[in-house]
Amino acid sequence: MSKEDKVQEHDKKILHNMGYAQELARRMSGFSNFAISFSIICILAGGITTFPVALSTGGGFSVAMGWIFGGLIAMIVALGMGQIASSFPTAGGLYHWSSHLGGKAWGWATAWFNLLGLIFVVSSVDVGVYILFRELITKPMFGVALDNWMLTLSPAFTVDMWQLTIVSLFLISQALFNHYGIKVTTILTDFSGYLIFAVAAILIVSLLAFSPVKLDFSRLITFQNFTGDSGGGVYPAHPSAAFAFLLSLLFVLYTLTGYDASAHTSEETHDAQVNVPKGMWQAVMWSWISGFIMVATFVLVLPSVSEGAAQGWNSFYFMYGSSLMPNILRVVLSVGIVLANYLCALAGLTSCSRMMFAFSRDGGLPFSKTLSHVSTQYRTPTYAIWTSAVIAVLSTIYGNAFVVLSTACAVFLYLSYVMPIAAGFFAEGKVWKEKGPFNLGAWSKPNAVIAVLGGIVLAITGFFPPNEKVFYLTAAMVVVMVVLWYAVERNRFEGVPEGDKIKQLQKTIAEIEAKYDGSPAD
Repeated sequence: MSKEDKVQEHDKKILHNMGYAQELARRMSGFSNFAISFSIICILAGGITTFPVALSTGGGFSVAMGWIFGGLIAMIVALGMGQIASSFPTAGGLYHWSSHLGGKAWGWATAWFNLLGLIFVVSSVDVGVYILFRELITKPMFGVALDNWMLTLSPAFTVDMWQLTIVSLFLISQALFNHYGIKVTTILTDFSGYLIFAVAAILIVSLLAFSPVKLDFSRLITFQNFTGDSGGGVYPAHPSAAFAFLLSLLFVLYTLTGYDASAHTSEETHDAQVNVPKGMWQAVMWSWISGFIMVATFVLVLPSVSEGAAQGWNSFYFMYGSSLMPNILRVVLSVGIVLANYLCALAGLTSCSRMMFAFSRDGGLPFSKTLSHVSTQYRTPTYAIWTSAVIAVLSTIYGNAFVVLSTACAVFLYLSYVMPIAAGFFAEGKVWKEKGPFNLGAWSKPNAVIAVLGGIVLAITGFFPPNEKVFYLTAAMVVVMVVLWYAVERNRFEGVPEGDKIKQLQKTIAEIEAKYDGSPAD
């Protein structure tokens, strides 16, 4: 038996020991696992679309120092998640971890935060792709504004039909790529990893080389409170500098997220116990480093920081349009940025569908039998893929979709990130006695404390006006979950396989896997 075959058998054995059959195709290399998280983080997505959040609160200081501080927290969270992923390498990742470490109620709650967060990732990024497509391609290149097709359903509810139509087309194509196999998706997300590095590097060099102003590095350590009208109204006016800086962290919160994708594709990754945690923390590390250079460059080449902040949500386009770079270079970069964002959403749909599949496999969702179905031909959870795409489309109908969706996805995801880490803190040495190859050792508990506190700090940045809708949504969700759990789910939902249930499932694993004989498993 070759070394690769031994690894495959080990991966399958670990999965069997947790009570699951190898239904999904295990085709992803370590690089591919890294690339899917790196693609969802995509500094060319949140690093561009939410750049105004930081600039319009504390100027260059909030952009640069906020990125460093927020990125450090994201890195600590990724390390904490990676250690748990190394012990429990399953699709559904966080939900599975929380269930083992904190009980089925904690796991069920984690699942809902994570699933909704992932749906909002897909929809917010695809809306971001549409906005970038409109602002960087159709408007400047073809003179088409895409702003004259609105459907008014009521005085308070208007649907942007251009946005809805184009986002729907994006999601249909992304669902098709996912439907026809992880190999296709992996090729695209691998390409996306290289594309992000290449486009970001060319963008940075081009902006610096063709800067309209002499570089002033003091901008990166100069705090200016631009909340209110001086920041284009991105945030209401706040006199407190500390509070303005806190608000700016939403920038890095939204950008450096989505790296749970490495965990959600565990059952499709070779040597998952090693490659999943590595893919997770390396995706955050490289995004943190390269992203800092990129967003710092944005600040340095602005004609004026105060003038840029005053543009509000258009501050990136103001900076980009002020560059003296040749037009052909601008066109190439614009196409690269839009394509990288499209592939970011594609990877997000992969992650979301695997989470939906895994939660349904354990009976956590309505129509679980259908949503946990895996195509014997393509080895993908086809119904989960298309259901995720449809729900993502529906969530974009709300008029001001990007702001609400991007904030909600960041808040929900970070809450779902810290929940299994918090459970692991208390379970370590008790329920959680055996760790995987990636082990933080003596740093495990200190890392968990910092990760949980830091993750909560990042999450609450999304609760303040004009994002108070996200706070109401989160509060309502908690209330509904508590009621639903005690009224229905605690008796209906069995949770992840444990103890005797795993032994019972062992008898059916061979039968389940026999359905896929002859299909591309490896």
